[in-house]
Amino acid sequence: MTALTLSTAAAPGLRADAIVIGVAKGVKGPIVAPGSEPVDQAYDGRLAGVLETLGATGAEGEVTKLPAPAGFKAPLVLAVGLGAEPEKDASYDAEALRRAAGVAARALTGSKKAAFALPLTDAADVGAVAEGVVLGAYSFDVYKQNGADAKAKNAKAPLAEAALLGGKPRDAAHKAALARATAVGEELNRARDLINMPPNDLDPEAFATLAQTAAKEHGIKVQVLDEKALAKGGYGGILGVGGGSAAAPRLVKLSYTSSKADKHLAFVGKGITYDSGGISLKPAGHNETMKCDMSGAAAVFAAVVAAARLGLEVNVTGWLALAENMPSGTATRPGDVLRMFSGKTVEVLNTDAEGRLVLADALWAASQEKPDAIVDVATLTGAMMLALGSRTFGVMANDDAFRTAVYEAAEEVGEPAWPMPLPEHLRKGMDSPTADIANMGERMGGGLVAGLFLREFVGEGITWAHLDIAGPAFNEGGPFGYTPKGGTGTAVRTLVRLAELTAAGELG
Repeated sequence: MTALTLSTAAAPGLRADAIVIGVAKGVKGPIVAPGSEPVDQAYDGRLAGVLETLGATGAEGEVTKLPAPAGFKAPLVLAVGLGAEPEKDASYDAEALRRAAGVAARALTGSKKAAFALPLTDAADVGAVAEGVVLGAYSFDVYKQNGADAKAKNAKAPLAEAALLGGKPRDAAHKAALARATAVGEELNRARDLINMPPNDLDPEAFATLAQTAAKEHGIKVQVLDEKALAKGGYGGILGVGGGSAAAPRLVKLSYTSSKADKHLAFVGKGITYDSGGISLKPAGHNETMKCDMSGAAAVFAAVVAAARLGLEVNVTGWLALAENMPSGTATRPGDVLRMFSGKTVEVLNTDAEGRLVLADALWAASQEKPDAIVDVATLTGAMMLALGSRTFGVMANDDAFRTAVYEAAEEVGEPAWPMPLPEHLRKGMDSPTADIANMGERMGGGLVAGLFLREFVGEGITWAHLDIAGPAFNEGGPFGYTPKGGTGTAVRTLVRLAELTAAGELG
């Protein structure tokens, strides 16, 4: 992980591989952002013109490199685009700073130290830049030959150290912002690691073992139900999905408690460590990224650990519903009826609609503790990707105010989301002549149908929200901002923010 420090040092005298400055897109050309004044002065106030000559516009994500001016101990100046210049007397948006820092950190792969001279007006800006650096510097190379060895030929390690110029080392708010960014960023990167791991190394048992190890390290209580305990408890959904695999399913419960807490949140994550579709086999071209179908469980796991690291004054329970969905002679068939942990029966019409089955059991288990709210996270439906694209997740809930609160929390931390309805007329499509409910309904509005199915398994009177992260959970394109190719860790920051708001008495 990249080491972060706050520094009041002047840019010219700082020993580093590069000085990072911000450039905004102005009406008449690029504008040098606050924080870069010493660099601009060294160019006799002509830095904006020099950058424009080199083709810089200040557009978001743009990177321009130029030699450092005479007298600087760093050899390089890296100018990163911040996007549109803010309106008069307004500061730069936190997400713009976060993305710029991420772009710069990725561009400086292989560097030992960089000084970030981006605009820092308050502690929130410190946190945004720090978080962007940690997330932007992420890499996953452990499966490449010599990939984990920074000394190997042609290997480039992530940026080792970042000094945030303008940050105040003795300021309590600045130090707290840095500590929070470090904890949240490192745990989000933990989620990315899990998502990127190949399914032959991350089956349900392996996932549960990793959770146990982290829980022990951070003082989190953990309980793991194996296939025998699941059968004894009547978890028909998890067992039904995992029945076709040689790798048995697991239900992991992670409990972080605070002696000062009077509120309890439950997070539930879909953890399909590989999804072949089961008997309803996915067509060619749809299997290659299905190791990411446990992104919801990864997000929940990371969020609980982050809450523990931050010492939040709220009780947080994470439920990881882990299974591998495979076709075999013991797999659930279309037409089978499963008896769920809640006692309800489900007619399985499509075994590729498996995420809702494991979540149903975990949601009912979470409901038995009567938390103040439950939030589930899942790469649940392709329909949500069709509706919202690859960078936005959908938010559904049984309470409009809570849905709005979750949406606003997501937007605040820089995770694009959109509130979605749960139309009652779609529920009828899941009526089954054989069981209490079918796992499929109308094709149109499939993401909303899935949300309605999950609602059936939330305990009466419990506030609940569902995050369908199918689009943004795994980035198949090129990296952008602080988002890498592959697993993204989407929803970790939203869950952590919900826990913080609950601890502060600002949610529910």
